[in-house]
Amino acid sequence: MKYSAPRGTKDILPEEAALWQFIENACREVFELYNYREIRTPVFESTDLFSRSIGVTTDIVKKEMYTFTDRKGRSLTLRPEETAPVVRACLENNLISADQVTKLYYLGPMFRYERPQAGRQRQFHQAGIEVFGSQDPAIDAEVIQLSVKLFEKIGLKDLEIDINSVGCKKCQPKFRDAIREYFRSNIKNMCEDCKQRLETNPLRILDCKEPPCQKYIEKAPAAVDYLDADCKIHFEEVVRWLGDLGIKYKINDRLVRGLDYYTKTAFEIVSKQLGAQNAVCGGGRYDDLVEELGGKPTPAVGFAIGMERVVEMLRNSKFEIRNPRLDLFVATLGDEAKRVGFDLIAKARGKGISADMDYLGKSLKAQMKAADRMAARFVYIIGDDEVAKKSAVIKDMTSAEQSEVKFEELLGERSPLLSKTR
Repeated sequence: MKYSAPRGTKDILPEEAALWQFIENACREVFELYNYREIRTPVFESTDLFSRSIGVTTDIVKKEMYTFTDRKGRSLTLRPEETAPVVRACLENNLISADQVTKLYYLGPMFRYERPQAGRQRQFHQAGIEVFGSQDPAIDAEVIQLSVKLFEKIGLKDLEIDINSVGCKKCQPKFRDAIREYFRSNIKNMCEDCKQRLETNPLRILDCKEPPCQKYIEKAPAAVDYLDADCKIHFEEVVRWLGDLGIKYKINDRLVRGLDYYTKTAFEIVSKQLGAQNAVCGGGRYDDLVEELGGKPTPAVGFAIGMERVVEMLRNSKFEIRNPRLDLFVATLGDEAKRVGFDLIAKARGKGISADMDYLGKSLKAQMKAADRMAARFVYIIGDDEVAKKSAVIKDMTSAEQSEVKFEELLGERSPLLSKTR
């Protein structure tokens, strides 16, 4: 029987892994530049954690979660997003306090049962940040600036920042009523999901990507017209800080996020390369979530980046990542030469030099071809004669220059290998 990866998952092969490592390293570097520290949570949590935080009427909870029962009858779910687990971890481990700002970041796999498409898988990966403890609009702007800084470092261009305010629990009910009243006369011409959302959670209609629904969504009431005084001032301040930072943005008054916990600031960074599902980064405020999950009232803001989408965009832009080169390949002929070579590559690795050799008994010609495939910088060729005189030829695979080097000097201070790989 031949096995294949389950639908909605994919293998990240060595050639592509180098691209992933480049993005992950950029994330860590930029996150830590802004004083964020890494947190890692389990890949599964109590199902109730997600239904309470994301919202029981959202598509994620209703249709997309991978939920299972363990041997003791407990309902567990593979995490579909990471904000709720981070909040849970902070509360469980006392990482949040009233007199400090807590900054955390994460990288890891998430799971949603969705229709696979470009840049979207059922097992997908996110990198994100969460900030707890500050309601200052400046921190909203800093979070958005961080995302811009990250994409600049990665090399992505032609991105658009969409920003909106979805209000708070004081002013959202009026907006929700206005949305429900507006769509009621049009809902018969809209998709089945929107018909259900009208009764359960009308704000979710604004997040629908179905073309037949878009023409009605475009003319729907705007959240910014229903903000109370505090939310309006907060949004104006966020926009002012973005202006001070020189960040270009577009106010998208139809923007809502697909999770119920968002309050006030909501934003997305979108790309024209990805079709309808075009957001590469999304986030905003969630000032009520910590309290809803059992903590004290704590303002919070964050974002998540879809790693597969970033990878897809870099590949489409013909972005080149150089795979790491092997420093040293030792080609051997004969048992004694193999013993010497085995000892030399062990010592090379001990000095931080990447090294390898043949383990298939290939001819010298075949070994040289193997070294070339590995992009080895140097090949050291050992046979019986070389064992006898304890010296062999080292070949620079870039310049084709060759020189005789004693075994004992191969890894010494005057070695051509060390002088050219430092």
